[in-house]
Amino acid sequence: MTEPAQPVSPSPSAQQGEPRRGFLRSAAAMGAVPGLPLSHLPVPGRARPTEVAGFRLAPVGPGTERFHLHVPQSALDDLNQRLRTVRLPERETVDDVSQGVPLDRLRDLLDHWRTRYDWRAFESRVNALGQYRTRIEGLGIHFVHVRSRHRNALPVILNHGWPGSFVEFLDTIGPLTDPTRYGGAPEDAFHVVIPSMPGHGFSDLPAQSGWDPSRIATAWGTLMERLGYRRYIAQGGDWGGAVTTQMGRQRPSGLIGVHLNLPEFMLTNTALGDSTPQEQAAIAEQKLFAQQYAGYFQEQATRPQTVGYGLADSPAGQASWIFEKFIDWTDSDHRPERVLGYDRMLDDITLYWLTGTGASSARLYWEFYRDNHDLTRLDLPVGVSVFPHELVRTPKVWAEKAYDNLVYFNDDITAGGHFAAFEQPGIFVDELRAYARHVR
Repeated sequence: MTEPAQPVSPSPSAQQGEPRRGFLRSAAAMGAVPGLPLSHLPVPGRARPTEVAGFRLAPVGPGTERFHLHVPQSALDDLNQRLRTVRLPERETVDDVSQGVPLDRLRDLLDHWRTRYDWRAFESRVNALGQYRTRIEGLGIHFVHVRSRHRNALPVILNHGWPGSFVEFLDTIGPLTDPTRYGGAPEDAFHVVIPSMPGHGFSDLPAQSGWDPSRIATAWGTLMERLGYRRYIAQGGDWGGAVTTQMGRQRPSGLIGVHLNLPEFMLTNTALGDSTPQEQAAIAEQKLFAQQYAGYFQEQATRPQTVGYGLADSPAGQASWIFEKFIDWTDSDHRPERVLGYDRMLDDITLYWLTGTGASSARLYWEFYRDNHDLTRLDLPVGVSVFPHELVRTPKVWAEKAYDNLVYFNDDITAGGHFAAFEQPGIFVDELRAYARHVR
């Protein structure tokens, strides 16, 4: 067993909502920490560096290399200039969000982005955590890795979705890895691994098709093996839930259970016929989503390249594409700034912008439609947490039909929506701890 690298433990997150002043500062390049000039190491067989937003991600070899984030000032200056000269359409003809992001609200977000948001503060925070890149199946994969000081900590791999990123989980790292510092017990400790999916964040952009949830799941099994973990759990929602579910089906060496906050399920004849009130509500939520909220899904699943041009060229386009989902999918009465704050939303939005991953992240929807969709039932221990403002609130009877060994199910959660860890990190941590007690 190889000993995983031990990055610096995180400090408690800064107070939410506090503005970050001094929007775009400093300069340099993006790549390795001092003493590790990764971009200059001649590694045979290394893939060509991924070019994004005017700078390049240093290629990596088969090992695991420390990753230090520092975006060139030129990229930030370009963003600032684009925000200064942004072109926006006329206002909507309704007084709600039924036509999408209201013009005045987008203007407020863009103004905060240009005048108050500080990307350098985000860089400092994530660099203190311990970021890495490694090559798996020809792609450079970015991940955050924070080990607990508690000797019996259980490793967990946390899988993000779209339009999320590893940013979603940042506020959970401290409580998960160092529970006693946050009022918890040492026996609830985790070692935390948070990978960025291919085509997302600081992972490479696939140059060929085939990176569907099943293949990503296989890659994550390789990642956990490479880190030396012989016993671990996986967690996810949205696409992260699909990847986590595929990991459960593949059963890579060391995986002992999965926890989901958006499980996959199939409507059965029983569910459509003699259904419970909970099933009827879930079916109604499915229909509402398909009728009013699924336009983005069809576009990204059928023409991701086309939508990608606007996302790559316009920060207002990229911001509104993601902001709409925060408006619709958070438990915030369509006011996500009250739950997440502008800065935390902009951490995620700016990550998408600077890495130029609008098209590549959308392409996962296209890949999903071409996947074989393995629907084998899971027989390892499964936990499900249903947050009250999830897109579809999974009834327990559906979970029982999908999973042979459902050891934990909770649909009595007080707050939170689709971005569970991002919106309610404390509740998310409590749910993961509760499930993990069944498998430790």
